[in-house]
Amino acid sequence: MATVNYSVPDEIKDAFNAAYQGQNKSAVIAELMMEAVERAARKQRHREAIANILARRAETEPVTEEEIRAAREELRS
Repeated sequence: MATVNYSVPDEIKDAFNAAYQGQNKSAVIAELMMEAVERAARKQRHREAIANILARRAETEPVTEEEIRAAREELRS
C-alpha cells in the first residue's frame, strides 16, 4: 500500500476529522479518491461523446423542417 501526503488548509482538515470522527480516515480518503477518479473518467467520456456527436453532425447534410414533417407523416401512415 502506498503512502500519499497532501497539504490541506487547517479548516478543511478539522471539518474532515469532525465529519468522519471514529472512522478509518485512510479508508474514507481512499474511497473519496476513487470517487474523484471515477468522476474524472465520466467527465472525459462525456467530453468524448460530445465531440463524437459534433463530428458526426458536421459530416451530415442539414434537414429542413418540411423534410422532418414529411418523414413523420410517412412513418405514421
